[in-house]
Amino acid sequence: MNKKPQWFLIKTEKEYEDALARYEMIKYSESEEDEKEMMLLVHLIEKYENSLWDFPEVDPIEMIKIRMEDFGYKAADLATVYGDKAGQTH
Repeated sequence: MNKKPQWFLIKTEKEYEDALARYEMIKYSESEEDEKEMMLLVHLIEKYENSLWDFPEVDPIEMIKIRMEDFGYKAADLATVYGDKAGQTH
């Protein structure tokens, strides 16, 4: 009998790779049992990734302003492309 792996919190790169491989193996399965396992894997993988890559929360407007500055854009440049008032676009 083919025994399914038991899943616990992912703590190592090897466990992470195993979880990704298992997810890829069952992601198109229509079995309810596989679907439950897949949802658990998604949760465990996400938790592990978030523990490695801690991104600060950034206000979306501030992020747009930062990127505009990076590229040398002014508000008028965006207004030309997207319109200068809400709901009014080209």
